[in-house]
Order: sequence, then structure tokens, then C-alpha cells
Amino acid sequence: MANIVFIATSLDGYIADKRGKLDWLHSVPNPNNIDTGFVALMERVDGLVMGRNTLDMVLSFDCDWPYSKPVFVLSNTMTEVPQGYEDKVFLVKGKLVDIIADLNAKGFNELYIDGGVTIQNFLKEDLIDEMVITRFPILLGGGVPLFGELESPLSFNVIKSEVVLDSLTQTTYHRKRA
Repeated sequence: MANIVFIATSLDGYIADKRGKLDWLHSVPNPNNIDTGFVALMERVDGLVMGRNTLDMVLSFDCDWPYSKPVFVLSNTMTEVPQGYEDKVFLVKGKLVDIIADLNAKGFNELYIDGGVTIQNFLKEDLIDEMVITRFPILLGGGVPLFGELESPLSFNVIKSEVVLDSLTQTTYHRKRA
């Protein structure tokens, strides 16, 4: 069982710019649409866990629904999923440890954790097992940070680090547990 983060950041650790936009993700050309690991991740995971803000962001993209697996959205205020997504999006709420235990019991053992606040909350509860962070060679100077405050440090091992698309540094970290 693993809770996995797969995300891009700027050099200074932001996942969205000061306006909450992701335009900077297009700062590195990818004319051949070379996959940087997303396809393999989607083959590996049983489902996704994201917050409402991330769901809203994904729904705002001008593209088809990008996920082939169930998406569990953490929200204390949403009462129904957007129309047309009833078989793709499922609302969950409660303590993260209980949500994960429930999803694991239902056979969702490999979970893709997405969204800034969601990732930060999972890290606060020490519920992240693996992170794949792709750093773009751009300084945003502010915006939505990937990481937030923790009560105590969390240690990770670097499993792999490579340059992709001749410009991006993609590093895979596994949580070091005692």
C-alpha cells in the first residue's frame, strides 16, 4: 500500500503562480507530448485522492477527463459531484487516516495524492509514502507552495533522479521509516 505524490513545482517550490495559474507548466516545450511518468503512475494506482480546489482546477482545463481511475474528493462542503461525473468522482470526508483505511479496505491500496493543501495535510499526518517531484527551471517568486509547516521533520530517501525533456529534474523520494 502506498500514498503517492506526483507533482510539478517551480525551482522555488510553488505548484501554482501568484494568481493560482499553471501557465508556467508550458514554459518547457514538449511538442511530441512525451510522457514524463503520468501514464505509468495511472497504471500503478487504484485511485486518486484530491481536494475540492484541485477538482475545480481539473474541471477548468479544456480537455477530456484525464483520469481512468476513481477520484475521491476531500470536501466538507460539497454535497454532490458535478453533473456528468457521478461515475468518476466520489466525495469523502473525515479524518485522513480513517479515509485511507476505508479506501484500503475497499481495495484502493495504491493512491495518487494530488493538490497542495491535500498533500500538505497528508504530510502533517505522515501519510505520504512516495513523492515524484518534477522541478521546472523557473522561479515564480510566490504562489501556492507545495510544502507547509510540519510538527517534526520527515525524512525521505532519493530513489531516482533524472533529467526529462532536457530541462526538468524529476526526483523520486521514498519515505524513510524507522
